[in-house]
Amino acid sequence: MSKFVFKLLGISAIGLGLVGGWFAFELFSFQRNAMNVTAEKIFVVEPGSSLSGIARRLHNAGVIEQPRYLSLVGRWRGHAQRLQAGEYRLEPGMTPLQLLDRMVAGEVVQYALTVVEGWTFKEMLQAVAAHEKLSHTLEGLDSAQIMHRLGVAGEHPEGRFLPETYHFAAGLSDVEFLKRAYQAMRALLQREWPLRAAGLPYASPYEALIMASIIEKETAVPAERAEIAGVFVRRLEKGMRLQTDPTVIYGLGEDFDGNIRRRDLRHDTPYNTYTRHGLPPTPIALPGADAVYAALHPAPGESLYFVAKGDGSHHFSATLEEHINAVRQYQLRRQP
Repeated sequence: MSKFVFKLLGISAIGLGLVGGWFAFELFSFQRNAMNVTAEKIFVVEPGSSLSGIARRLHNAGVIEQPRYLSLVGRWRGHAQRLQAGEYRLEPGMTPLQLLDRMVAGEVVQYALTVVEGWTFKEMLQAVAAHEKLSHTLEGLDSAQIMHRLGVAGEHPEGRFLPETYHFAAGLSDVEFLKRAYQAMRALLQREWPLRAAGLPYASPYEALIMASIIEKETAVPAERAEIAGVFVRRLEKGMRLQTDPTVIYGLGEDFDGNIRRRDLRHDTPYNTYTRHGLPPTPIALPGADAVYAALHPAPGESLYFVAKGDGSHHFSATLEEHINAVRQYQLRRQP
């Protein structure tokens, strides 16, 4: 072979090496340089999407300039078959490599829904039904049918779901959301029931849950929860009726117009603790963790009565005479 041929082959090898080096540098730069994202946006990866299809969509959206590069980088890193479906947040400064890593890890956009302390089961269902990122499958079902769908047929739903903020990916079903809230309350009771104060007049964790729901509706002042729990526990121990307005209101249901009257207190329902002794048959709302704790750890003392002072707090009394005077001071004087 002539010297000319050797020289030509050498030049070709150098050229190929230069091209290969340039291409490797291009890929390296592509995966680590920021994509064309000037404002936060959501990119949806549908189930069954291929890496090349994702790359084309990102290119068509103006996010990347070289879709082939993204496919090559993804395959080289072993990501092609590991990308997970869902919504992904594209942010200014994000690189293609960061996006691929996010898709492999399934770090999808998280949405939130807060179940509020003191809501009823009906109010929680309305909030769930209104959330556009949940998948809705329960429309038209009554409470019994919903509890059957949750796998707890026969249970009354009120109070069974823990109020807190839940995060989830788009498309989570309303059934799965409710299961999470249900399991959270169940776990809370299982954890706190064995730690309860001694001698409480509850036959089961469910009775403690009923008490917690009453405490939740009686006060918005955190410091009062244990004291109110103490009043109700002492009344139960003495065989006194609880005489708490929120249970009456719950028993009235749709008939309650916003004002509780004497005739309402005399109107007997299973939830009227003015006409019936003991706890109502079910919770009357969704109690938060603090209300559950208060029900299981009531404050000691002698108070048997309390009356709202008009500022959200209550006056506590140990005797009926003191209570009557407090009613005159805080309630009757405010009436027109």
